[in-house]
Amino acid sequence: MIKEAVYHRPKDNFAYMYDQETLHILLQTKKDDINSVSLIHGDPYDWKEEKWQTDSKPMKKTGSTDLHDYWFAAIKPPFRRLRYGFHCESEEEVCYFTEGGFFHSKPSDIANYFCFPYLHAVDLFSPPAWVKDTVWYQIFPERFANGDAALNPPGTVEWGRAKPTPENFFGGDFQGVMDHLDYLEELGINGIYLTPVFTAYSNHKYDTIDYMEIDPQFGDKETFRRLVDACHKRGIRVMLDAVFNHSGYYFPPFQDVMENQERSRYKDWFHLREFPVKADGQPNYDTFGFVGSMPKLNTNNPEVKDYLLRTAKYWVEEFNIDGWRLDVANEVDHSFWREFRKTVKRVKPDVYILGEIWHDSMPWLRGDQFDAVMNYPFTNRTVDFFAKQKIPASKFAQSITKVLHMYPANVNESAFNLLDSHDTPRIATLADHDKNKIKLLYLFQLSFIGTPCLYYGDEIGMAGGEDPGCRACMEWEEDKQDRELFAFVRSLIELRKNEPLFGNHADFRFHETSNEKCLVYEKSGKTGRLLFVLNNSPEAELLSTGDFVGTPDSREWRLSAEGILKKQPATLPVEMELPPFGFRIFEQ
Repeated sequence: MIKEAVYHRPKDNFAYMYDQETLHILLQTKKDDINSVSLIHGDPYDWKEEKWQTDSKPMKKTGSTDLHDYWFAAIKPPFRRLRYGFHCESEEEVCYFTEGGFFHSKPSDIANYFCFPYLHAVDLFSPPAWVKDTVWYQIFPERFANGDAALNPPGTVEWGRAKPTPENFFGGDFQGVMDHLDYLEELGINGIYLTPVFTAYSNHKYDTIDYMEIDPQFGDKETFRRLVDACHKRGIRVMLDAVFNHSGYYFPPFQDVMENQERSRYKDWFHLREFPVKADGQPNYDTFGFVGSMPKLNTNNPEVKDYLLRTAKYWVEEFNIDGWRLDVANEVDHSFWREFRKTVKRVKPDVYILGEIWHDSMPWLRGDQFDAVMNYPFTNRTVDFFAKQKIPASKFAQSITKVLHMYPANVNESAFNLLDSHDTPRIATLADHDKNKIKLLYLFQLSFIGTPCLYYGDEIGMAGGEDPGCRACMEWEEDKQDRELFAFVRSLIELRKNEPLFGNHADFRFHETSNEKCLVYEKSGKTGRLLFVLNNSPEAELLSTGDFVGTPDSREWRLSAEGILKKQPATLPVEMELPPFGFRIFEQ
């Protein structure tokens, strides 16, 4: 047994409250090294040696990577407190792993065992319940639809008649969004994520001038209020994007600094390294990256903190928005985010707090800061496998398994799963405009654990490279839209909403296969299981089903060209032939 590979800590993703009664416990071991693991457990005030034989629970292997196996158990301590250890068996030996280390026989001293002192309801990670059933649609307001030409900024380009650049404007606005709510409702969207809408200099609005005002090119506050109300009447939530890491160059306090330098009353609002402050070349103050037009805010300054928290509260309180997406969230101090959460949750307890973080985000997901982060580890691996075909099926399954085991299950259920965004090339471009690849991307995203987000226009086949190419005007001429792709995506969203096993209310795991072009995964729950068999290859592939056949009685799900689901009796064959980039779904 490779003992140095055995790992557990009684916190974060290894031991956590799933609900007010249930503990989830995870153990990590070397891949294929240990044959079985059992959880030894007991109440710390009723720790009797004779109970150890009965107070033992087999742990389930929930996944593997190239290096590790993961073992899982859910347990409900009758008095909400637990001492526990692990009974591990390999081919060569049996041992007990506890906080005190490894033992050949059960240690009798309770102090050796891991401890979860008490399940406090207040410590439970509790994202809004509605998020698990939300399908998001990201809108870049400047490029979605121009509904009121009277608001057009000077020099506005005719809609869609030029390529997007970092500087040009096409006049998208709130009225344009309202004009197309029927379209979003038809698609099945029940959550809109708007990139920044506050007064700013640029077309992307991530360089805020006034956090308390709507940019006049989008409308005014009353127009925004009508938009939120119109969305809510259709059961659509609205999430705004805020940049609290940095302001824009024309933010009045920063302009005061540029004018008055060390005499400015706002000099402590920013991270200034020397005077005079210079924005040309490489700035001598902290910024987003090295972008001089985006000076970093000092969120430890009481005045800055007060201003930003008033902003966060104002838009929830006055306009009843449902969520905040927080730009460059990992570069803002944890103390600020803890106060931010308390501030907005006091106004609206079920507001959704989403952080933009591109890496392991466990420090922000302990229940005191964010409800979720943008799941870019999921994005990157999914694009690598389906769109770019850079990795084999086994490596993809291992990487997604690692993502799932990075976080507690209740964190995964609210994770914001995207395929692309305003910061990345579009999936049609990444997938070489192959619609069958795009369909597989959507099938996996919309059947995965978490809350999925579509980037505007992807569902009708829009393409585009890196920014600004990915920020083109939405295509509203129906004869230029891929309506077959739209119907396919709409049908998947409908499945997610109406079939519990397809959506966010089922367990997820991969099945190993000998064919590296084919991916097999399972969604299971109290009502049965769904088996997804995907061929991620431009060639037809033959796949043996012996490892995952399950029960012989099955129903196969088939989607027609119009997106209509048909269920028919089917038997999983011993060998299954899959067409190029084809898939089959079986219900058992």
